[in-house]
Amino acid sequence: MRRIVTACLALMMLLSGCSTEITDYRQQQPALDIFHYFNGQTEAWGMVQDRQGKQLRRFHVVINGTVVGDTLTLAEQFRYDDGEKQQRVWHIRRTSPGRYEGRAGDIQGVAKGQSAGNALHWQYSMNVKANGKTWLLDFDDWMYLQDGQHLFNKTEMKKFGFTVGVVTLFFSKSAS
Repeated sequence: MRRIVTACLALMMLLSGCSTEITDYRQQQPALDIFHYFNGQTEAWGMVQDRQGKQLRRFHVVINGTVVGDTLTLAEQFRYDDGEKQQRVWHIRRTSPGRYEGRAGDIQGVAKGQSAGNALHWQYSMNVKANGKTWLLDFDDWMYLQDGQHLFNKTEMKKFGFTVGVVTLFFSKSAS
């Protein structure tokens, strides 16, 4: 029994050392400034997958962003492949250089984010409707700016610490 406990502790320490930190990206270019990137109109295409990787849904989203002072407002219009439409309005406040807090109607509490280099790490809890029920899921977003027009986003959705699904998005910003 003692060997099993020791092995489990060693595995937990090994796995905890594998997590990515936002500071790992501080030298990556181009630098991501979400206020600059999302100001104006942006489009995104994405998919939702279950924990086994099976694609459950696809969607397109049009995002209209406005910046006033230290607040970025994102009006998101989703259209899913099954015809469902959804809206979300984010109010994201820059709390200090590279640090953000956000709120939206289906977000419980306050979303928190931090950026460095070309990356943003964004975490929040959201009420998600599925199979006639509403589930509170924890979202762990990682966004990476590829160039001035393209941004990738990968999100793990978790319940009780276990990954229940993944959302992958590709954003495109018209050149201004």
